[in-house]
Amino acid sequence: MSKLLIVDDDIRLRKLVRTYGEVEHYECDEAADGLAALEKLQNDHFDLVILDVMMPGLDGFETLERIRKTSEIPVIMLTARNEEYDKLTGFGLGVDDYVSKPFSPKELMARVGAVLKRNGKKSTVLSYQYKELEIRPDSRTASISGKELILAPKEFDLLLELAKNPGTVMRRDKLLQDVWGYSHCGDGRTVDTHVKSVRDRLGPYRSMIQTVWGVGDPVILSDCSRRAHLRY
Repeated sequence: MSKLLIVDDDIRLRKLVRTYGEVEHYECDEAADGLAALEKLQNDHFDLVILDVMMPGLDGFETLERIRKTSEIPVIMLTARNEEYDKLTGFGLGVDDYVSKPFSPKELMARVGAVLKRNGKKSTVLSYQYKELEIRPDSRTASISGKELILAPKEFDLLLELAKNPGTVMRRDKLLQDVWGYSHCGDGRTVDTHVKSVRDRLGPYRSMIQTVWGVGDPVILSDCSRRAHLRY
C-alpha cells in the first residue's frame, strides 16, 4: 500500500484529500506546514507528497527545495495561483506534477496514481541515517562512518525495513511478510537469526539494534533521538 503525505495549512482540504486517498486504498498522513512535513519525512517512509504552495512560514517552494536535498520522493503541488511563473519555479525545483485549486479530488487521485505508476518501484529516499550508519536503498549498500558493511541480501532488506519505520513497533510476523513474503505462520526464528547476523555486522555499533525482553522480544533500531521498535 502506497503512503501519501498531505501538506496544507487548510485542515478541511487535508481531510478532503485524505478521504479520497483512503477510498483509493492509500495510507495517508497529514502535516499542517512545511516544517512539520519535513519532520515527518525524516522520521517515516512515504511514497508521495501532496504539497500546497501557499502556506505560512515555510511555503511549498521552500519545503520542496529542502526535500530535494535528501530525497527524490514524488511531489504533486497544489496552487491557487494558476501562473506560469509558479509552475516553472516548481518544475525547476523538481516537482512531478501540478494541480490548480479549486480541483476535483478524483482528478487529483488520478494524478497521484499516474505519478506513482511513472515512478514504479524506484526508491524515493536517497538514504536513511542513524548516527554513523547510512543506508542507501538505490545502491542497496550500507556503511558506518563511511566504511561499507558486507550484508547478505536479506540482511540488507531487514535493516532497510527497520530504518523505514523509526518509532514504530514492528511485529515479527509483519517482518516475515514484508521482508520474506511469508504469512504469519512463517518461522519467526528466521527473523531472530537475521537480526543476530545484522547486529554482528554492525560490530561496535550493534547496540543500534537491541532485543528487549518483556514485551515479546522487540528489536530496536535507534539513534540518540529516535527508536524503531520491533515487537513479536
